[in-house]
Amino acid sequence: MIRSLAAALLLTTGLSTAIASPLFAQEAIRSKPTALPVNDATPAPKDVPYPGGTIKLEVDASDTTQRIFRVKETIPVATSGPMTLLMPAWLPGNHAPRGQIEKLTGLTITANGQPVAWKRDPLNVFGFIIDVPQGAREVVAQFQFLSATQPNQGRVVITPKMLNIQWESVSLYPAGYYTRQIPVQATVTYPAGWQAATALRGTKSGNRVAYETIDYEALQDSPVFAGRYFKAVDLGKNVTLNIVADDADELEYKPGQMAKHKKLVDEAGALFGSYHFDHYDFLLALTDEMGGIGLEHHRSSENQVEPGYFKSWDKGEALLDRNLLPHEFTHSWDGKFRRPDLLWTPDFRTPMQDNLLWVYEGQTQFWGYVLGARSGMFTKQETLDAYAQIAAKLDTAVGRQWRPMEDTTHDPIISARRPKGWASWQRSEDYYNEGLMIWLEADAIISKATRGTKGLDDFAKAFFGVKPGDWGQLVYNRQEVIDTLNGIAPYDWAGFFRTYVDSPTKETPKGGFILGGYKLVYGEEPNAITKAAEGANKMVDQSFGLGAIVKNDGEISAVIWDSAAFKAGLVIGAKILAVNGDEFSSDVWKAAIKAKQPIQIILKQDKYYRTLSLDYSGGLRYPRLEKTGEGEGSLDRLLKPRT
Repeated sequence: MIRSLAAALLLTTGLSTAIASPLFAQEAIRSKPTALPVNDATPAPKDVPYPGGTIKLEVDASDTTQRIFRVKETIPVATSGPMTLLMPAWLPGNHAPRGQIEKLTGLTITANGQPVAWKRDPLNVFGFIIDVPQGAREVVAQFQFLSATQPNQGRVVITPKMLNIQWESVSLYPAGYYTRQIPVQATVTYPAGWQAATALRGTKSGNRVAYETIDYEALQDSPVFAGRYFKAVDLGKNVTLNIVADDADELEYKPGQMAKHKKLVDEAGALFGSYHFDHYDFLLALTDEMGGIGLEHHRSSENQVEPGYFKSWDKGEALLDRNLLPHEFTHSWDGKFRRPDLLWTPDFRTPMQDNLLWVYEGQTQFWGYVLGARSGMFTKQETLDAYAQIAAKLDTAVGRQWRPMEDTTHDPIISARRPKGWASWQRSEDYYNEGLMIWLEADAIISKATRGTKGLDDFAKAFFGVKPGDWGQLVYNRQEVIDTLNGIAPYDWAGFFRTYVDSPTKETPKGGFILGGYKLVYGEEPNAITKAAEGANKMVDQSFGLGAIVKNDGEISAVIWDSAAFKAGLVIGAKILAVNGDEFSSDVWKAAIKAKQPIQIILKQDKYYRTLSLDYSGGLRYPRLEKTGEGEGSLDRLLKPRT
């Protein structure tokens, strides 16, 4: 009514043509700023020695109650004037800017005993700009790193029984230099009576350890695990397994279990033909108190598994955890020594480009399972079961229809590893396991072309095994990967990668199975790996069938896009209360699926209730590999020990 009256008034007064004039008038006087130039105050890194000398870094890590690291860092300077101190942002192995700048607090800087003002760089909040006064020979930075006291604050790195020092959290470095050109000497004060392990070597005095002077790049690459309950085991070849645990009895192991860890070291040497370290330290935490981690370094790795790793060797989560050490050890060659050229950076401010993670992580995932089988960390059948589980899971990632696998290499930056509501459609970091499947097929192609005389082992020696003992970095690009493969067995490797890496696909590559003498099939019984995963996570995994993972309490933890469960209206976080009129339990749920009839469900989502029908009659579906043909195939040969 009001609109009609207004229109009538305009028509009767003859002003209809002026209706747009006020808008144009406003547009004519609209203020329009001009962009100012962006002045980056942080100097670009140069490959020259840091002129100030050796930084002295002192860390007090003795507070296991409030879990505060207290830091004093003495930074020598050669000249006065502007200087930027940086906290690491882009962290190797994280594939994204994961530095915890929000936990750096209480920063004070002095020179000659007098305060020096600092200002945060607005273009890089990891940077602190100071003006070094005339005559100063050093500046002293003091601050605290407030490590997480609860998981919702980030990963917990200190408990009353153990701790994990990651140097990027407790140090600053001067901008303008390659980090390998900045010498640092670190000293740590630990809780009394604790023992510490790291790739660094040092001198202990009471509960303080003064570590060797080393460049800042290598320092960041040499984290520490320390604990009240500690044991170090010599695995041979200058490799040590350093174990910290919540309880002393978790440190006990059977000789046969440790023999498999020693064989892992031997099998890796046989595979690559060399070791790229002067010594290597596995840092292994058996804990459910300190936060989870599996992170590679050149001469060490950070590894956390649940308690029971030795005590429950063949059960549930302990079985699944045994893949961690082979994977991280492989990274000493793949990812640390050989590194994609755009993933190597001169400092921890320069952004990394993740495109080749399907080699860095994908082939490491491939070799992790192979070395697990060759060393006995997994049986051959457990490895085949793992392959079946991986392939079937990847086939549920229907987002492959729109998102190429290579694009998932950017996921650590895009999603920052946050939970996803529709992971099967969004896709996640599929370059790990889909990379494995691609390299499994590559091995089978080489084996077929050479009548079984060669395989991806030959690529590993040619690509990763060069320069024995070198623990620097040797970078590569995609063409070098292709050229090395062609040197082993000529093939259209460029086209192979274009198909599987660069383009959307219908399903995960399975040529490694087919050419290797196996096929993926489904049945009503879970294989050993799927059963262990269901037990460890207290769930029923029917993502391969009706398209949902349901916890034993009825909560839905995953729904596959466009599956029967999706079409019925199931959603993550909702809870199934009843199935076909019976109160939900995992047994009731599986029985209803097994009946191969539509399922009636009462569902609670938030504070709302729904009754729905799930139209699915495919029964329980669990993946496994089935042997095809007679004799030994390339997949059988791949998993055989080499020592």
